[in-house]
Parts: sequence; structure tokens; C-alpha cells
Amino acid sequence: MAVRLPAAAPVATYTLLSLTVLVYVLQLASVFLYGSPLGQLDWLELYGARINAAIRLGELWRLITPVFLHASPPHIFLNMYALLALGSALERHFGHARFVALYFLAGFSGNVLSFLLGDDRGYSVGASTAVFGLVAAQGVFLFQNRRIFGGQVSRGLSNIIFIVAVNLLIGLSPGIDNWGHVGGLLGGLVFASIAGPRLEVEGGYPDLRLVDTREFREVLVGGATVLLIFGSLAAWGMFS
Repeated sequence: MAVRLPAAAPVATYTLLSLTVLVYVLQLASVFLYGSPLGQLDWLELYGARINAAIRLGELWRLITPVFLHASPPHIFLNMYALLALGSALERHFGHARFVALYFLAGFSGNVLSFLLGDDRGYSVGASTAVFGLVAAQGVFLFQNRRIFGGQVSRGLSNIIFIVAVNLLIGLSPGIDNWGHVGGLLGGLVFASIAGPRLEVEGGYPDLRLVDTREFREVLVGGATVLLIFGSLAAWGMFS
């Protein structure tokens, strides 16, 4: 039986993508105009990348800003393609504000775990922490609404597990911040489990529609839970 799906344009996805591309253009411009201050890093990376020593000095914005920074054209292309592919569909169910919260909470979680367990001498940038959170949220969304989506769920979950496994395996290669990926997955998993859409079919045939029954307070609890868990880990990492 056909059910009308949410049809809102994924404005937040397009906005995040556009901002990230703009920041990368500024990264390139900074190198063109002023050179690279420390060899590998451009000027925006110098002040925004996940650099553990700087975070311990109180530069806490580095737990968020890396999601807007990228190291190369292939790096930003792959992340923005994944954002567009996942975000366009996911945002229609999560709504604009909840989708943005998911994106940044996953990015924060990934950078916190990278701060705790990643290369203490290096640095990391990229939206993949947030993108892995979207992947986890997609899996949770399908599972929690399996009664609605029926046979699509097992195929969708199998694809998600395969994608995550392959990417984490690739992440074992040198130079890839796999802990950031794991942290993004966990942040997205926690938030979506508590705050993700729970769909019910409403209306009368033939005008059936899906309605999200998740209450706003549950969304607040989900966001607060992620911030509490990963904020506490960040504080422990700074002062231990």
C-alpha cells in the first residue's frame, strides 16, 4: 500500500555541503596567497584541525571545526558525496534541526575519540566523523522502523554493515583517522537510538502518510546524552 513520504527539500544538507566546499576554497586560497605555515598544514588547518596539544591548551573548538576542513580534493569529494547521498534522504525524516544536531554531535564525538586515542603527534581533519554518524543513524532509523519498511530493512542493514566494515578496514591504513570514524559511529548511534524518528502511519486510504511520534524532550535527552558522554571523555583526556 502506498504511503506518502516526507517531501521537504534537504536544505541543511545542501547548506553544510556548500559551507564545507567554501571553507576548502578558502584553504586553497590561503596556501596560494600566504604559503603553508608548517609544511603540510594550511592556515585554516593550523587554527582548526584536531591537534591534541592545542586542545589541551583550551582550544576546544578543534573538537568541531575539523568537520569543515579537508586535506585534498579527493578527501573532500568523497566526504561531500557521502553527505549528499546519505543526508538528502535522512534529513527528510529527521527534519532540518535534528539532522544538523546529528551531524555536529557525530562530528564532535568522532573528534573526541580521535583526541583520546588517535595520533598524539599528528593532526586530523575531515567530515568523515560526521558522515559515519549519518551511517549509524541510517541503520538505527531502519531498525527502529522495521515494521514500516518491511523487507527493505534487512537489505539496508546488510549494506550499512558492509559499508562500515569495509571503511573501517580501509581506515587501518596509515594516515587515516579510524578512531574518529569509530567515535562518529558511536555518537550517531547513541543520538539516533534516543532521538531518531519513530514513524507511524496516519490518515485514511488513499491519503496515508508517515508521522514522526518522537517527542521533542526525547530529542533533547538524546543530544544531552551524547554531549555528556563525549564531553566527559574530552574533559578526562584534557586533565588526565
